[in-house]
Amino acid sequence: MTIQIEQTLPDVEIAVVDDGAEVQRVTTSTLFADRNVVLFAVPGAFTPTCSNRHLPGYVKHFDAFKARGVEVYCMAVNDAHVMKAWAISQQVPAGLKLLADGNGSFTKALGLEMDGSAYGMGMRSRRFALYAENGVVKLLNIESPGELRVTTAEAMLDALVRQ
Repeated sequence: MTIQIEQTLPDVEIAVVDDGAEVQRVTTSTLFADRNVVLFAVPGAFTPTCSNRHLPGYVKHFDAFKARGVEVYCMAVNDAHVMKAWAISQQVPAGLKLLADGNGSFTKALGLEMDGSAYGMGMRSRRFALYAENGVVKLLNIESPGELRVTTAEAMLDALVRQ
């Protein structure tokens, strides 16, 4: 079942890449505790839409989120080495964390997995964006297949202003 508004994010261990530093393994309860966070997920690092439009929008508007006191995390069902290479190639600023959900444990716990086998990708995350306060979901946007509208940085900034 898909996570709902006002539910607490599941507690799962995940790998975090931030500012080219060593990859750290932390629990999601620790990662989201006492913070306001936009988490957006992509089907895969280095894929065309994710690399050309989705992540770059968050890189471009990162300071606008920071000015609102909101941290930004990007997640994919990829290993930490792939996420680290992607962060470097996309010139991700320090503070914008990339979460490597290598086995899809967090994605499955959120109920937001998709089967990308038809594209040679196996189990991946659906494209979504959520806003959480202290680990509690306050906003959840899930894209329809093949779309990139409600999970963009611009759409999430807009939603935060209206909240």
